[in-house]
Amino acid sequence: MTISLYCFGESGNAYKAALPMELSGLDWRAVYVDFFNGETRTAEYRNLNPMGEVPVMVEDGLILSQSGAIQHHIVERTGRFGGRTDDERREILRWVLWDNHKNSSYSGTTRFLMNFLAEEKRSQEVINWLQGRTRGAWQTLETFLADRDWLVGSEVSIADFACCGYLYYPEPFGFERVEWPAIDRWLDRIAALDGWRHPYDLMPGNPSDREN
Repeated sequence: MTISLYCFGESGNAYKAALPMELSGLDWRAVYVDFFNGETRTAEYRNLNPMGEVPVMVEDGLILSQSGAIQHHIVERTGRFGGRTDDERREILRWVLWDNHKNSSYSGTTRFLMNFLAEEKRSQEVINWLQGRTRGAWQTLETFLADRDWLVGSEVSIADFACCGYLYYPEPFGFERVEWPAIDRWLDRIAALDGWRHPYDLMPGNPSDREN
């Protein structure tokens, strides 16, 4: 049965689920969620996901939200990207949780405030504070990746897919790859994986759709 992933191209959290789904070879399709016109706040969508967020995965009666839970399901379904030992599996979980709390949470919020919120509502003080938090997270990644190819073990895992989620987007939010050479090399390694696609190519929805 084809898996449905409710998502939209601008969402780095959705990309964290869509990318390993694509690379794992699962049969899936993207279902566009019109986030910017309020679809996630409708009663119909809240029936699908009471949290009112993307991504949401639907597979043969199973409904999962939260990118980390969907990533874990992909590992269980395919046996890929989940580590080879118990130590690696625990370390992967540690990075997925760290990303949700310390990395994507700040990167995604900063990018949203700087690019998708109406200019009159953007607080520079808040943006400055968030950028301080994002740089702290990126420094953690930069230091850890300085002498290794992947975050855990000798191959790519959902730890990498979680932590890279927002770092391929072109909109300005303070991340410049040239400042982070180890992260830059790591992003190139992920992008070189067979079947990799940019978020705007993998999922429907692009800022250019709303320009007119």
